[in-house]
Amino acid sequence: MIECVPNISEGIREDAVSRIADAVETTGCTVLDVHRDPDHHRSVLTFVGEHNQIEAGAIELVRSSIALLDLRSHVGAHPRIGAVDVIPFVPLDDTTMEACVELAQCVGSTVARRFKLPVFLYAEAARHAQRRRLAAIRRGQFEGLAVRLQSEAWCPDFGPTQPHPTAGAVAIGARDFLVAFNVVLKTDNVGIAQAIARNVRASSGGLPGIQALGLLLSSRNLAQVSMNLVDVSRTGLQAAFDAVRAEAAAMNVGVLESEIVGLVPGAAVGASTTSSLALKGELADKLLEQRLAEAFG
Repeated sequence: MIECVPNISEGIREDAVSRIADAVETTGCTVLDVHRDPDHHRSVLTFVGEHNQIEAGAIELVRSSIALLDLRSHVGAHPRIGAVDVIPFVPLDDTTMEACVELAQCVGSTVARRFKLPVFLYAEAARHAQRRRLAAIRRGQFEGLAVRLQSEAWCPDFGPTQPHPTAGAVAIGARDFLVAFNVVLKTDNVGIAQAIARNVRASSGGLPGIQALGLLLSSRNLAQVSMNLVDVSRTGLQAAFDAVRAEAAAMNVGVLESEIVGLVPGAAVGASTTSSLALKGELADKLLEQRLAEAFG
């Protein structure tokens, strides 16, 4: 069993996102969750299946996304390089990371050839040290791809050295569990969110395993600290939330709510509750193990 958690650059048109999710399910994969975010203009799908199903599902996801999405008119708060921005494969049960790396390579080769799409391998599948982190791959975003792909250092692992005209490029990789976790502040000052993000992220000396950005939710006129928890054994949900709340309080700003994007493994939750995280929605509804049990018994 393998989990796939692709991020696509469409968060406004619910019908388009639903059609892409439906296309994935035609391959035998089970879609456990679809998270659509209009402000980020981005959706996160979570689907699971056996190796061959996941391979087919990921390829179908790319095909349907290219048919339905056009980055030339895309504007959103979250950085992106492609209509399908990223496709990570996560081992479940007794699946090995090596199997997911091989899958990332196979899918990358196939979508590059079939759709004329530049592919960067990242995380455990990366062939170059500077490509392990998505932030490095996304630098310059879709708009800067044409120039960047001409650099020898950023020649894609598969595919052409020019962007797909409407779909850009895609990062494909293998990794352990990652938790996408957002905290909404009681302010419209995005500078405060950016300062908090700098203080809590690992690269600035903050919490281990935390990546963070400060963003503006334009539809709500509220600032957000958007985080990835990449090592939940070291920093879980509660520690991340408490750190953001403490930083905000030091700047005389309150926390409105938090949000889990996609699903979260129980190991990241610990003793947290819906209330202790000021969570939007119920924590139990976001548990990966619960969704798997509901889907497969």
